This record gives sequence, structure tokens and C-alpha cells, in this order.
Amino acid sequence: MSKVEEFEELRPLLFSIAYRILGSVGEAEDAVQETWLRFDGSSTRPTSTKAFLSAAVTRIAIDVLRSARVRREEYVGPWFPEPLLSDPYEDPARAVELADSVSMAVLLLLERLSPLERAVFVLRDVFAFGFDEIAAAVGRSEAACRQLLVRARRHMQAGRPRFETARAEREELAARFFEALREGDVGGLRELLAADVSMVGDGGGKAPQLARAVVGAQNVARLLAAVYPRLTGLGLTFEPQEINGQPGAVVRDRDGRVLQTLALDVLDGRIQAIRSVINPEKLGHLGPVADAWAIHREAKHVRRPAW
Repeated sequence: MSKVEEFEELRPLLFSIAYRILGSVGEAEDAVQETWLRFDGSSTRPTSTKAFLSAAVTRIAIDVLRSARVRREEYVGPWFPEPLLSDPYEDPARAVELADSVSMAVLLLLERLSPLERAVFVLRDVFAFGFDEIAAAVGRSEAACRQLLVRARRHMQAGRPRFETARAEREELAARFFEALREGDVGGLRELLAADVSMVGDGGGKAPQLARAVVGAQNVARLLAAVYPRLTGLGLTFEPQEINGQPGAVVRDRDGRVLQTLALDVLDGRIQAIRSVINPEKLGHLGPVADAWAIHREAKHVRRPAW
């Protein structure tokens, strides 16, 4: 097998490691590309290509995350991971861990960890790497890695979210939610929302966004019913999609360009959280991006439909 073939076979794993450490599709793809350059530039063939490449992409991702943390501290408004529609890496034996770890709620929890804690947690608890491989990847002893993992697990368990595990029930609830959203049905929306549901948006100061989180079924239902029917009146559509493994939708303008993503946290038959990403810099990997400000201005002149 050639170097290129070996690398391409492992590319999905490398991307998935990098994405979970960075929470960014673009930065993860850059980390994978840098890993290839180092692999291609090496004059020796490693004993284990998987171990070599996984260690390389982890070290690169840790370095990128350290510099990204500074930018994220200065971010305007809530920061969310770049939405991921499809995780390229599959391992049936680790399906639960892989699905759980890519959700926005868990990725936001991972943001609380130090870069080293995050890398160790991802490699061990998500991808089941051995401590000898993890130690080589992060440049610490096996004993130090075990301590990092203990601290990481403590942080993660303290706020770990729960999700509806039955996929059919999640999809059925999401379909009812988006139908009520299109119709501006306040009562229908309220029935689907948990009493303490929260709605938060990430615009990064580059698109119209919520000034603060909206909390409570009645408040969220009223907000949704006031805004989204106007948008559908402008030809916007809701494309059902799994967003980071959770039910959601890609919202597109009348020309098919991406305006935003909506991801739903579902538990016990109710929507617990709604997270929107409308920052255009986080949507480019999904296709051409709509002008959110132009749509916002246009929507102001659209009367709410009388349903």
C-alpha cells in the first residue's frame, strides 16, 4: 500500500480526532492536511502508520487549540462548534461513544478542559487508544495521562447531558417541531418544548443574533412563531438534517444558500435546547452562504402571516 493509500484510509479517523479536539471543521481539515505534509515529508515508514498519524494530528490540534482559545475568549456572543452534518469515521464497536462525543452539548463541555485534558479524553474515552499511544501523542508519561484523564472525566461527568436514544422518536419530534415552526403555531411549539428549554444563537458579531439566551417554553415558542413564519414568507426552507448527531435542520434562502443551522437537544419527549449557528464563517463548508443581514432587513418589511 502506498503512502497516499495508507493516509486516505486513515483520513476519516484523523479528521474525527481533530474535530473533537478543535470543534471546528476548517481547523480540523487544516490539521489533517498538515499531518499529511509531515507524513509525506518523512523519509522513514513508521512501524504503525495509524499510531504515527494519530499522534501527529493530535499534537497539531493541541497547538491549534491553544492559539484558538485566545480568539474564543474575545468572541462576540456565545461560541458554538462549527456544525457537522456527517462524521466521516465509523466504528460499530464505539458507535455510542462516537455519537455522544460529537454533539454540540458535549463539545461545549470539552471546551472547559485544558487542551491536554481534552486530547487525552478524546483519544481514550472516544477512540479507546492505549495509554502508551496517548502518552506518545501528547508528550507526557502514561502516569501523567492517567491523571489528566481523571480530571477530564470529573469535569465531563459534572455536566454531561443526556439525549433521547430512540432515533425514530427524535426524528418524529423534530418533524413536528419544524412543521409548527413553519406555521407559526405557538401552542404547537410550546407543547414540544421542555418547561426550561433554552434557545441560544451564535452569530459571532457577523450576522443578526439573539442578544441573550431565551429561556422557558412560552418565551421560546413566542419568539420562534414571531420570527420564522416571516422568513418562510421570504422563501426560506428548512432542510431536515442531523446536526452533530442530533436532530435539526439547515435553513436555506430562496436561492438555496445556507442561512443557519438549528440543532435540537431532545430528552423525555421534549426539546431541551435549541442552538442556532448563523455566523457565516462557520457555515462555508456546507455550501454557498446567504447574506443574513440582507434577509434580516427584508424580513422587517414582511407582515407576519395570519394563520
